[in-house]
Amino acid sequence: MSFTSSLIADLGVDAPITQTTFNYFLLALIYGGILLYRRQRPLVAWYWYLILGFVDVQGNYLVNKAFQFSSITSVTLLDCFTIAWAIILTWFFLGTRYSIWQLFGAALCVLGLGLVLLSDAGVAGGGGSRPLLGDILVIAGTVFFAMSNVGEEFFVKKKDRVEVVCMIGIYGLLVSVIQLSILELKSLESVKWSTDIILGLLGYTISGLMFYSLSPFVLKLSGAAMFNLSLLTSDMWAVVIRIFIYQQQVDWLYFLAFAVVAVGLVIYSTTGKDPAPIPALENGSLSVQYQMLDGEDVASRDESSG
Repeated sequence: MSFTSSLIADLGVDAPITQTTFNYFLLALIYGGILLYRRQRPLVAWYWYLILGFVDVQGNYLVNKAFQFSSITSVTLLDCFTIAWAIILTWFFLGTRYSIWQLFGAALCVLGLGLVLLSDAGVAGGGGSRPLLGDILVIAGTVFFAMSNVGEEFFVKKKDRVEVVCMIGIYGLLVSVIQLSILELKSLESVKWSTDIILGLLGYTISGLMFYSLSPFVLKLSGAAMFNLSLLTSDMWAVVIRIFIYQQQVDWLYFLAFAVVAVGLVIYSTTGKDPAPIPALENGSLSVQYQMLDGEDVASRDESSG
């Protein structure tokens, strides 16, 4: 997704919302079809999914917009700032508790990301036309990504995975169309469409479909924090793409930053206790620690518990 998004930006297309709209459309079409086949009623009130779709769209918009100003390596590594926000959100809203060593490992990851900022600030020369602006956009986007990941983790552990992905697609598509009509119509009018641009959009859409389809499994098994830590493997591919496809040099500070982040990942993943699972539905009600979301009727709860 990062490669095709950077490729689209490199081809002169400034339409970060448009490229994700196709992705949300496919999610709504495929997973909506599954729900219609099941004849399944929604298990969660619509406005919770609207919020989830909104924050997901904003995360994608800001990060994809950052490719207009910064390099693929900086964006992919800074995207991991989601880790810090995910830990904070899961701590306060899902009751997940982390060990001191886990927090230390996460702090190392954030320190590594700080080295990327240092590189892009011009100390050692960052890539992109306005790298600091790109970095700021990515960090802002990670706040929304963390909210989306934590919300998705909450729902997939309590409800139905297919429904969650479907509703992200439906409400993500709705928000995207509205936002696109306000922010991107002029940009789309100026685009000189070519085979490369269409292939880039197709590649982004297919990889996005795979990403959104597989993410719920990881979120259910490992949680939002470990999910985002695992995404650090994408940074290795970003280095390969930048060197061999874009023919650009990677600054030495980036390698140092990646090493620091990798050490933090190892510490985090090997020293923590397994987080307590979110309580399952019992007799149509949640445990005392988690309140039932407003708007869920008794029939839906009884149906899900049965």
